[in-house]
Amino acid sequence: MKFATAAIHAGQEKEPRTGAVIPPIFQNSTYAQTAPGEHTGYEYGRTQNPTREAMEKNIAALESGTHGFAFSSGLAAISTISQLFQQGDHIIATENVYGGTYRYFTQVIGKFGLNFSWVDTSDLQNIKNALTTTTKMIFIETPTNPMLVLSDLADIAIFCREQQILLAVDNTFLSPYFQRPLELGADIVVHSTTKYLNGHSDVIGGIIVVKDETLAEKFSFLQNSVGAVPGPFDAWLVLRSLKTLPLRMQAHAKNAGKIAAFLSDHPAFETVSYPDLPSHPQYELAQKQHRSSDGKSGSAGMVTCIVDSFEKAQNILCKLRIFTLAESLGGVESLVCHPASMTHASVPPEMRAKIGLSDGLIRFSVGVEDADDLLQDIAQALEGV
Repeated sequence: MKFATAAIHAGQEKEPRTGAVIPPIFQNSTYAQTAPGEHTGYEYGRTQNPTREAMEKNIAALESGTHGFAFSSGLAAISTISQLFQQGDHIIATENVYGGTYRYFTQVIGKFGLNFSWVDTSDLQNIKNALTTTTKMIFIETPTNPMLVLSDLADIAIFCREQQILLAVDNTFLSPYFQRPLELGADIVVHSTTKYLNGHSDVIGGIIVVKDETLAEKFSFLQNSVGAVPGPFDAWLVLRSLKTLPLRMQAHAKNAGKIAAFLSDHPAFETVSYPDLPSHPQYELAQKQHRSSDGKSGSAGMVTCIVDSFEKAQNILCKLRIFTLAESLGGVESLVCHPASMTHASVPPEMRAKIGLSDGLIRFSVGVEDADDLLQDIAQALEGV
């Protein structure tokens, strides 16, 4: 099946008893057994749930994987990935990741003996320089949050295979509509399903997708053993939203392209970053790597720009009317945030300075409203700036 068809049908068989077209919400914690140890394949709600399984199968198909494992949040999924390793193991990670990921790696799991090197993974040589004899995984976020720096996944995947180490990719910022890391050689894909996959700002969730049977067995064990799974209703909401993922991603990218072009022409901004802008330093990589299943390029709805002071950024943020000042991203409604004081406040100032995340940086999550209304909203917020 092609992508748009899979988004609607993959993992979603008709309910056998009634013929219901939409998979029902199995809101239950346990299942009847005919005798001790004899059951239908379902024993306990943490271990198996038909609604959750339908969502997992659907996202796995969209990511060109074979197994999906859903979690109660994106960070719960990332936490589970880290549990593949043991004390003394080393992980190379993109230096500009989501602030919650940085906080988890440095302040939580790092205390249990995992070692991390934070590098600019847009340059493969930086990864090679950080490699040690104990390196077990490279963790990539591309485009990065919020600097929108890209890493060449195909090149990094070749290097990982040569070194026999895992490659994990956070694909939250693009969704599988515009980027499918497993097709480029990655071993693990992780998402915050809160963002584009759900797209309606009403669910917190995460998912891991793989196509290797050994990894699938490990994640199945960890998912059941740790138990950080989503509830059936949350899984159903995401499954509902996936049906419109292609339509939403096309609309996000179309609107973001118009807004990025508008911002680029405004004198208030020192820089404007959007991978589909020809001015982006990795524009050619974006054109190659950010591809929908029908061959069209696109970079979803995230646009960042920088003004010369926090005061100027605050002035703009507080005057916006359609764009809502809030954390998160990827919803149908447009959001805007100030990463230095919001999503990345837990990142130390010296690391923010290293990656260029200044107090004047503004991050737009462009929604699917009418583009003219969004442009007018930004224009009025910029009056006098």
